[in-house]
Amino acid sequence: MLFNSLHFVFFLPVVLALYFATPARWKWALLLGASYYFYAAWRVEYLLLIMASTGVDYAAGIQMGKRDSRKARRPWLFLSLLVNLGLLFTFKYLNFFSETFQAAFDQFNVFYGIPTFDVLLPVGISFYTFQTLSYTIEVYRGKQKPERHLGIFALYVSFFPQLVAGPIERSTRLLPQFFRKHGFDLERARSGARLMLWGFFKKLVVADRLAVYVNEVYADPTAHSSATLLVATYFFAVQIYCDFSGYSDIAIGTARIMGYDLMENFRRPYFARSIREFWGRWHISLSTWFRDYVYIPLGGNRVSKGRWYANLLIVFVVSGLWHGAAWTFVFWGALHGGYLVLALASTDLRERLWGRLCGLPAADALRPGLAVFTTFHLVLFAWVFFRAETLREAITVILGVVRWQPATEALSAPSGLWNFRLSLVAIAVLVVVDLVQSRWGGERSLLRMPLPVRWAIYYAALFAILMFGEFGGEDFIYFQF
Repeated sequence: MLFNSLHFVFFLPVVLALYFATPARWKWALLLGASYYFYAAWRVEYLLLIMASTGVDYAAGIQMGKRDSRKARRPWLFLSLLVNLGLLFTFKYLNFFSETFQAAFDQFNVFYGIPTFDVLLPVGISFYTFQTLSYTIEVYRGKQKPERHLGIFALYVSFFPQLVAGPIERSTRLLPQFFRKHGFDLERARSGARLMLWGFFKKLVVADRLAVYVNEVYADPTAHSSATLLVATYFFAVQIYCDFSGYSDIAIGTARIMGYDLMENFRRPYFARSIREFWGRWHISLSTWFRDYVYIPLGGNRVSKGRWYANLLIVFVVSGLWHGAAWTFVFWGALHGGYLVLALASTDLRERLWGRLCGLPAADALRPGLAVFTTFHLVLFAWVFFRAETLREAITVILGVVRWQPATEALSAPSGLWNFRLSLVAIAVLVVVDLVQSRWGGERSLLRMPLPVRWAIYYAALFAILMFGEFGGEDFIYFQF
């Protein structure tokens, strides 16, 4: 079920009405049923996978809770890792690796007889796999007590607002919330509704409208001018931000109305002054997951400099592969890892060079803006590989921009003048709102305004969604991961 579907428009009010009418001790059952229905709306068969993952990790947690030492708990952790990563590998990566080996063996005329399988990638499998793995890892480490209530544990794995695209919650944070009493709170409901409204605006008015332009250009890069390719790439940077952060806003807002707090997943990432800061602002739940469960266990920065750099590269390559079974994602992840390693290795040199410039007038004042500009364009360059279907297509886009050629069509041609102008206006609104929130602090900046102004903003946003939103049922980009 898509958030931006008529199905969800009817589903959510019914769930909320039933939720607040249900006695506290049975709310978990209602939410679990709603969550399974929400997920089964794509394919009923998907439920078998999420139930299998839930059952294995529930049993593993119970068994680890009976053992005092990590050594004794380790076999059950391995069972959880084997089952969850095995399912993820089978459905998401088996064909990718099989085709890669096939191509490699073909180069040496060696027979490779393992076939590929026609399997449909279950929606959100990467998200709920990481969420349930965080539980078993924390139980193994002794930081989380085993959850003995099977129904509530199943709800933790499948909680519908964040089931298919995050935020990836930790058991230590979300599980305790299912045991608290949650009555209707008007202020929380208003706050959640405001966040959902902004999320729908970002998805329907900004992301999906930009997608019309981006999809047509990237479908055939050779048919478009350098300027059009460049505009499409800028548009995609805004599209993916609004698409994914819009989903997170709707998820967090929905949960907030019911009384649950989900973690912040985006914090105006394009205002970051470095790649490291960017990853502290972008998909925060995933970047902290990799930090806690991959980077730190590898040794983090507590090792030699060469090993430290290798750890960063490994984490980002794996992160790229998490996003999709394609070399474009692997390269995208490696590129971000390379950015970080290069930044660390050149820190002293850059500081010396900047020290020489500090004597120039206004140099210090220009540095923050220059840092944001540089970071954004490094991220923008990497987005080409993320968006392209193949590495060859990504190179075609990059060369198409570098080998600058005069425009053979109007910049607005791929989607039409009206859509192009509306896209620019939507981007301008987004930038203004992000600047205001950055300067005066998120929701607080809105609440400081007079009541008539606030309601004018609400109605304007709702009007924009209804009048200018794209209601073609465009999937959220991160559903494919």
